[in-house]
Amino acid sequence: MQSQDVAPRPAPSSGTVVDVEQAEAALVEHYPRLVRLAYLMLPPSLGRNRRVLTAHALTQRALPRGRASGDASVIPTQQSGGGRDGDPGYAFVRLQVVRTALEAGLPLKRRAWPKRSQLPPLLPHVWGLRLFPRSGGADELALDQRLSALSGPARAAYVLRGLEKLPDAHLRKVLAAAGAENPAAALKEAAGVEARDALLDSPEFDPCSLHARPTDMMRRRRHVKAGLAATAAVIVCGALVGLPGGGWGPDGAAAPSYAQNAAAEAALDPARLERVPATAWESSARTDFSVWPARGNLVKDTALLRRALAVWARPGESVQVRGTPGTPSGAPPGPPQVLYAGDVDQAHVVLLHDGLRIVRYAEPRDGTGGAALDFARVDGASGAEASAVVLGRTDGNVRYLTAPWVTKAVERDLLKPSAGVTDLTLSADGATSPLAGPPQTGKCTSWNVLQIKDGSGTHLLTDLGELIPAHLTAGRPAAPQEAAGAQNLRKWAPLACSLASVRSQGVRSVNVWPYALQPLPDGSGSAAWVCTRADTWRGDGTRVLAQFRTPGGAYGAVVAKAENSPACGSRDPHVLAGVLWKSGTGAWYLLAAGSKDTVSVDATGGVRGSAAGPLLTVRTKQGAQAELKGTLPDGRGITGLR
Repeated sequence: MQSQDVAPRPAPSSGTVVDVEQAEAALVEHYPRLVRLAYLMLPPSLGRNRRVLTAHALTQRALPRGRASGDASVIPTQQSGGGRDGDPGYAFVRLQVVRTALEAGLPLKRRAWPKRSQLPPLLPHVWGLRLFPRSGGADELALDQRLSALSGPARAAYVLRGLEKLPDAHLRKVLAAAGAENPAAALKEAAGVEARDALLDSPEFDPCSLHARPTDMMRRRRHVKAGLAATAAVIVCGALVGLPGGGWGPDGAAAPSYAQNAAAEAALDPARLERVPATAWESSARTDFSVWPARGNLVKDTALLRRALAVWARPGESVQVRGTPGTPSGAPPGPPQVLYAGDVDQAHVVLLHDGLRIVRYAEPRDGTGGAALDFARVDGASGAEASAVVLGRTDGNVRYLTAPWVTKAVERDLLKPSAGVTDLTLSADGATSPLAGPPQTGKCTSWNVLQIKDGSGTHLLTDLGELIPAHLTAGRPAAPQEAAGAQNLRKWAPLACSLASVRSQGVRSVNVWPYALQPLPDGSGSAAWVCTRADTWRGDGTRVLAQFRTPGGAYGAVVAKAENSPACGSRDPHVLAGVLWKSGTGAWYLLAAGSKDTVSVDATGGVRGSAAGPLLTVRTKQGAQAELKGTLPDGRGITGLR
């Protein structure tokens, strides 16, 4: 563990004053990003479970105890722009995270008290479980191994350069303020590792999206037995003394905890499962999962259905349980609806629906070892969003179960809008033949999607690693259109690979909106501005990307993004973004574009300029930073995405 080049914490210089409320607001808003930074900076030798808990602990302890003076060299002076770069509170807590992450990598010394960050965190703590992020691919593993070989300051430099996009001059100041003795050497060491910025955003390094596994259960059992006597003594003493205020309090009309509950028992009885008739959807005004019939060659296998219901209610320690963010994983409130039970490749698969969730139970054909349980929210699903469910994935291929109203299914490469489609076979039960899934890691050379046809039209659905594929649309947020048309396919082609950034986020639909064309100042043509918005099933967690594509460019470049923003959506169909662009002659410009109804655009900060209408072009210099503000016809202002 190379950590000898971390100096004692320097005294803060007089600069921007950050109070605890301001720092707390920044920490809450950017908590997932700060925890990711801490996780990546911590030495991998700690192990994934301890790295996760330590990253959360360091981030939660980053708040000042009162008003704190920050180093003016590492806390930006702009405070009016919003976002991370202009927020002194964020800069302060980020610096605290960097400092304590470097301290956590220091070796323990004899005859010296260890620093708090060097010890296993007391909180947060999860008893009986080991927590770790989702496993990535070979690229993520190779990057983690390269980072483990770096010293602590070099690892911090690599992460801050890749995730925070800090220039080297600013990086040196941050590392010095965090206690690194030789920031220049750390930067040089970090430069020896190939820049893989996209991998730093991988789920492999996301300590807020976790898997859980049990610890050593035999050792845990021995420890439990050893502590039972002491626990019993404490309970007896507590009962004798008596708890003030009536102890835990009465449970009101609730039955005793050991009483049987009729509704809970009915939910576990396969004979009580709801089975919709095969033709119910034909006469129903609804096009959602509630009118899907029960299908599959094992739909009458009572033993399989009983196991699926029991595992749903009480998943054992060997069951792999996964769920989209924001999806409760508890037992069904009553008898659920069975959608499918049958053989899929080498597994028995059961699909159940309880009104809020789709649940997929899968077990090997030759036993129940290695059973898996997947949850996905589907409340409010209708039409295209209720037209397909993932039955299984094998060897990079995915197989879907389609709605009874789907008449045709084909496979299409979203990167090749003019190419033909590959027909998929639909079984009598509505299951498709396998189609190639989108790339998981590595270079994005294709993005295969499912194209289905029903009575309302043709729809595009893409697999993002969850049970329910995301619905793809294109056009103005107030009235998006299906993405399957020829013109909309051309809009999606340069942007398809950006879908990887919202994988496993519980995405319901993704809309792409080309909102502006901007003539380039060197006369080389017009650049396209496109806004991509991913909405989720749970409501929050939306992601908005502004992408900029120059003439002849094969792909769009993400120049700004936002989370949980109404921009580019049906509630607020407006957007504004900017980019620093270098012309063919070497001159630098700030280019900014708002949606069509933007009446003016103003730039302040490192670049100053204004323009009537939605387009702004200002000559500037490399590295300049600006704050953008637009004005709408009703006088309301909008800020630029960052």
